[in-house]
Amino acid sequence: MLEKLWDEITHPEKGPIFLIAGPCVIESETHTLGIAEVLKTITEALEIPFIFKSSFDKANRTSMKSYRGPGLDEGLRILSRVRSELGIPVLTDIHESWQAEPVAEVVDVIQIPAFLCRQTDLLVAAGKTGRIVNIKKGQFMAPWDMKHAVEKVRSTGNEKVMVTERGTIFGYNNLVVDFRSLVWMRSLGVPVVYDATHSLQRPAGQGGMSGGDRELIAPLARAAAGVGVNGFFMEVHDQPEKALSDAATQFPLTELPVLLTQLLEIDTVTRVLDLSGRFPGS
Repeated sequence: MLEKLWDEITHPEKGPIFLIAGPCVIESETHTLGIAEVLKTITEALEIPFIFKSSFDKANRTSMKSYRGPGLDEGLRILSRVRSELGIPVLTDIHESWQAEPVAEVVDVIQIPAFLCRQTDLLVAAGKTGRIVNIKKGQFMAPWDMKHAVEKVRSTGNEKVMVTERGTIFGYNNLVVDFRSLVWMRSLGVPVVYDATHSLQRPAGQGGMSGGDRELIAPLARAAAGVGVNGFFMEVHDQPEKALSDAATQFPLTELPVLLTQLLEIDTVTRVLDLSGRFPGS
């Protein structure tokens, strides 16, 4: 599954954009499997390569009172069911180096959170697993400086690296998307992903929790498709307003098919016009 997935990610001329999607955090076993199954049905109908995403622990929540997730052992057990029973590649994030090995036994993609994208030991530990490593660009990072994060993973001999744009700090409690970064990060020679949901957060914008601008997710995702990316990252939920994490910026599951169809249509034009610039060396 891993090699087939990497082939789909790194050769966009063979097919459309890929999608990383799922609820922000594992809320329950039933909920996770249910959303994963719906996402599988949607992406198979649209012939979009799909990676299921959810976190076993949200270690960087604003408040100590916020729900963090079921923890490593229970979270990996649930993600293992998604992978084995539904046949879906799985992604989750790690926050400490020691988590890399046990997580790699279950998932296809290890994600490095944006706040930790400069942590050398964490990047190296993820790289050593041989899994695909998705590095979220820090809200404080220039896009060209992500080359150092990529090099840290590659120092292990692991070339399976991708980077994700998720917005840049724009004053207090606000982020802005600089679409130039999607173009500049192409020069790193890795797949570039646009995070359509985290990039519209308002960190700690509601005091003890983050706010956000859900109504802007679709327009900015369409803009990213126009610029040209390899994939999209989206946190989705069947009842976003009741989500236990990032409720303000999870995209409604029922609206996803329409948005993905729009992104595919835009991507088709973008690939025809600028295929060589989407992923150097593809």
